[in-house]
Amino acid sequence: MKPLAELQPNSFAFETRPLVKPTGFREYDARWWFGHPASTKPPELNLLGVQALGMGLATLIRRRGVGPKIVVGHDFRGYSLSIKLALAQGLMAAGADVKDIGLALSPMAYFAQFALDAPSVAMVTASHNENGWTGVKMGCQRPLTFGPDEMAQLRDIVLNGDFDLAGGGSYEIVEDFRDRYVSDLIDGVQIKRKLKVVAACGNGTAGAFAPEVLERIGCEVIPLDTDLDFTFPRYNPNPEDMEMLHAIRDKVLETGADVGLGFDGDGDRCGVVDNEGSEIFADKVGVMLARDISALHEDAKFVVDVKSTGLFATDPVLQANSATTDYWKTGHSYIKRRVAELGAIAGFEKSGHFFFNPPIGRGYDDGLVTAIAVCQMLDRNPNKSMADLYRALPLTFGSPTMSPHCDDEVKYGVIERVVNRFTTMRDAGEPVAGHAITDLVTVNGIRVVTDDGTWGLVRASSNKPELVVVVESPVSEERKLAMFRAVDAILRENEEVGAYNQSI
Repeated sequence: MKPLAELQPNSFAFETRPLVKPTGFREYDARWWFGHPASTKPPELNLLGVQALGMGLATLIRRRGVGPKIVVGHDFRGYSLSIKLALAQGLMAAGADVKDIGLALSPMAYFAQFALDAPSVAMVTASHNENGWTGVKMGCQRPLTFGPDEMAQLRDIVLNGDFDLAGGGSYEIVEDFRDRYVSDLIDGVQIKRKLKVVAACGNGTAGAFAPEVLERIGCEVIPLDTDLDFTFPRYNPNPEDMEMLHAIRDKVLETGADVGLGFDGDGDRCGVVDNEGSEIFADKVGVMLARDISALHEDAKFVVDVKSTGLFATDPVLQANSATTDYWKTGHSYIKRRVAELGAIAGFEKSGHFFFNPPIGRGYDDGLVTAIAVCQMLDRNPNKSMADLYRALPLTFGSPTMSPHCDDEVKYGVIERVVNRFTTMRDAGEPVAGHAITDLVTVNGIRVVTDDGTWGLVRASSNKPELVVVVESPVSEERKLAMFRAVDAILRENEEVGAYNQSI
């Protein structure tokens, strides 16, 4: 049965027909509005639609010649367990051997692919999205997750009802897998320096993991919002959101902690606040870790996303360590794949997704591996605080990631017009914010760079009906603001662009 794109809730049809809105198939994972009692927004997915997704996923995996074993897990939301079970039912109908690891972090599910010798994974999570959202992170080639090609194939299979319902699937509950994951994280890690660490989890799934992991490597842990509560009473667990970072800052200053670490809803990202309360954007944390790692590993290669600071290319310490950096498309699947392709030792996203290849990690994004790496960096610099390491970076003036609303159906068209507009300006010799354009990077949206190194980025969000805007200047706060005003003026030429989620 082919899924429908729209169905009226509280109807016979809603309980008997699969609902799958096509826009839920994003560039590198799936994300739908499942519904929330406080919202009048119509759902984009129902449980029968989730079952169809499972049938489509197992069909795609079979057609790609991959074995039937697949790991499934779910994050801590009131509806995630039911979604996972519907997904598992669909997977089994198409012949998959399901290994259910229960309540999990996304990186715990990725680890399970290795530990359980399962080539595929389907993790039910909406990550940091507000309650009412759901989604699935998928892959069938560890440690990679699906990119645009696989997502397009999956979309076509599901929407066309083109399933291979081979039957013969199986279902196994994997007992106590959390302990196995935690033991692997801390294996061989012991911090000698007495570090006091704030562990902030926003009441998301990481609260069941992060405090214990940090304690067992030798840290004194100050828990912040670590009780599991899927209503997210304080703020969404999103370490890129200033509300969460401010809460961490306040707790660090209150307790005199050495560092504050914040984890998102499914535990694959980590945010950092230093001992003086400064909220360090993740790309700057990446530069600090790159300095530390490149001092230990000769000719280290890194991958970063186009939202990230220009310091990866200009930092004198990285240059002295013979480190090189490749700027690539934003998105955990893109960076993960690029890190694997180039054999880079690490990849960093401004959103806080960090990827470490051996000997540090297994190539996938894990906020707890990142947290351990930050603690080890501090351990290797016993006479320096986190603030000292931050101040040692060349000064730049960067913005948070800002996200004006733009509907999924039109956002890519808007970006195409913005790219054309800046390209026309460059070709005509027209300045941006009073300075000449020296470079346009169009690997993912557009990053416009001017002659003083100031830059602005605009791209389409891959998992929400939004655009993404980031600006940075190595010159001054005023130049940063001037670039933002110039970029925003171009955006406002498109009436489809709405309000920002936060200000600069």
